[in-house]
Amino acid sequence: MIRILKHGKSEAENFAADRQVRQTVEAILDDIMTRGDIAVRELSVKFDKWEPQDFRLSRQQIDALIASLPAQVIDDIKFAQAQIRNFAQVQRAALRDVEVETLPGVRLGHKNIPVASVGCYVPGGRYPMVASAHMSVVTAKVAGVQRVIACTPPLNGEPPAATVAAMALGGADEIYLLGGIQAVAAMALGTASIAPVDMLVGPGNAYVAEAKRQLFGRVGIDLLAGPTETLIIADDTTDVEMCATDLLGQAEHGPTSPAVLITTSSGIAEGIEAEIARQLHTLETAPIASVAWRDHGQVILCDTNEEMLAEADRIASEHVQVLTREPRWFLDRMRNYGSLFLGQETNVAYGDKVIGTNHTLPTRRAARYTGGLWVGKFLKTVTYQEVSPSATVMIGEYCSRLCAIENFAAHKAQADLRVRRYGGRNA
Repeated sequence: MIRILKHGKSEAENFAADRQVRQTVEAILDDIMTRGDIAVRELSVKFDKWEPQDFRLSRQQIDALIASLPAQVIDDIKFAQAQIRNFAQVQRAALRDVEVETLPGVRLGHKNIPVASVGCYVPGGRYPMVASAHMSVVTAKVAGVQRVIACTPPLNGEPPAATVAAMALGGADEIYLLGGIQAVAAMALGTASIAPVDMLVGPGNAYVAEAKRQLFGRVGIDLLAGPTETLIIADDTTDVEMCATDLLGQAEHGPTSPAVLITTSSGIAEGIEAEIARQLHTLETAPIASVAWRDHGQVILCDTNEEMLAEADRIASEHVQVLTREPRWFLDRMRNYGSLFLGQETNVAYGDKVIGTNHTLPTRRAARYTGGLWVGKFLKTVTYQEVSPSATVMIGEYCSRLCAIENFAAHKAQADLRVRRYGGRNA
């Protein structure tokens, strides 16, 4: 039997909060579309108190910021980027162009062509999200994107040196110190000073996510990333300390971040609240994490692995940690998750920062129908066809009759022309 011991906020409550965001974003996008750079500058002053002469950082500014960092920071950034690049290269190698002769004289194929230009948004605000630069810029470059631009907001009125270093070391062609809706809108729509891109990627707050949603169609996007989510699947082989630590490890992202515990251990289920309270006493980010747990934390007690599996697939969380006796039992059976972390030796922080898989992942149950950002997101798989003279006669006769069924006269004429023109020739 499945028992929900702690509920988070309902979908209806979350939807009501989204309505205000949608209206605000729509008005700002209209303003930027109309007034371009002027609107972008006004919004940067309003939201970030930032008004440089040029939002784009020069090579000299970038080099100075990199030089200001300790050598250990640069080494750590390079190590993380090497892991992400290595895994992205393996993924790219798995994507092959194909060509096959499906019938005599009929050749079909597909090619994987990189998107020409991509805008990468790297969040700042509460935390300077250095790792998001690796995930978007490095992966886009491995895919073969020619022009990669990156935006991040100032941090306390200054360029975030480590984030800028990560963008530059990752291969960004242009770096702008610009945040929020104005950043993604400027990249997507273009202004007098920023040439538009073909695709937007990267996480952000609710306003950035909504801006991407409203701009989708004009440009491509990776996915619609909502608040960070985590789900722990635990049995009696783990302990309440690890469960609480890993729940709070993602709850600190923001006050609306869901953190869910599914367990077959009544001891863990009954002890989690006290352990979380204990850890919050000393956690520096407790003012954020405590609100996330209070409003969006859940505890679900199950009797069997099968029940835990069913609940996990229903929730379709962004991050899923499996702290059980046989973690690969869930790997073999789970269908809905953004990324899976198997065993007590791994955790979501590894995936967020350094291990090599991408941390831009589906939220709000989107894991039911999509995965996260990866090298393939930057590629367009496009098809082509080539037909010999004899094959076009054979295919044309079928096509003509099928067009007639649907009353497509002009379509039928295309097929009939080939049948007439090539019917008397040899292949």
